[in-house]
Amino acid sequence: MRSLHYGRRPDRPARSEYRGVTRGLAIDLGSSRTRAWMPGHGVITDARSDFGTGAGHGHPVRRGRIVDFESCGRMLGRIADMALGEDRTGAVIVLSHPVLAGAGHRAAAKELVAALGPVGVIALDSARAAAAYAGPGDGGPLLVVDIGAELTEATLLVDGRVRDARQAESGLSDLAPSQPAAPVVRTVLDMVTEMWKQDRHGAVLGALRRGPLLTGGGAARRDVTDAIAARLGVPVRPADDPATTVVRGAGMVLSSVLRHAGAVPALPGRPR
Repeated sequence: MRSLHYGRRPDRPARSEYRGVTRGLAIDLGSSRTRAWMPGHGVITDARSDFGTGAGHGHPVRRGRIVDFESCGRMLGRIADMALGEDRTGAVIVLSHPVLAGAGHRAAAKELVAALGPVGVIALDSARAAAAYAGPGDGGPLLVVDIGAELTEATLLVDGRVRDARQAESGLSDLAPSQPAAPVVRTVLDMVTEMWKQDRHGAVLGALRRGPLLTGGGAARRDVTDAIAARLGVPVRPADDPATTVVRGAGMVLSSVLRHAGAVPALPGRPR
């Protein structure tokens, strides 16, 4: 199994009002697929992230990190042109990133999006984006397990803050076509077990009792979700359409920003 990485991210997503903002775009830049969401339209882009030919060997994002900034910039530019037009005046972009993305990666990603010309860029980690869309929203402990193509993360949220997180640079794409999902399940169990061992306040146990929230492509596989539930001994809650949960959650944050700016009315329900 690949090495695990640990870190804490106590900061909250930006919710400041952006004066002059009238529209926006939410983007989930993944290793396998890039997704974009717009108010009033829902998910407008769900395409393979395979535009580059440089260090990414056709994939500008590998293991959750941008490896080909030039190709990634062109890809994002095409999405922004389609969604917002060439003039990005009055637009804000919400960009999701892995929970344990380093400060350098987050800054570089924000700079890449800022170059598109929006009024503002809001960086939001994927666990809180997923929780915004599919979480219970009561502030209690929540364990978010994101099983992607090249990255797997387990994140403990308490009162909307990242209390603890683990990351493994492995995912569904590391499995052979006919290979059982046991390696992915084992990775998730190892991360949750380590979090449990180091938890002194019982938050992990509380999150397990209410059921971990599963997102990413792995949450759409019954063999993965059933195995995780059986091994943990608790029910799990695969998100509705788990592959797009993060971008929809980023869309909810975007909608909140636009409402505070007076750009859109407060509408009930969740993003499509």
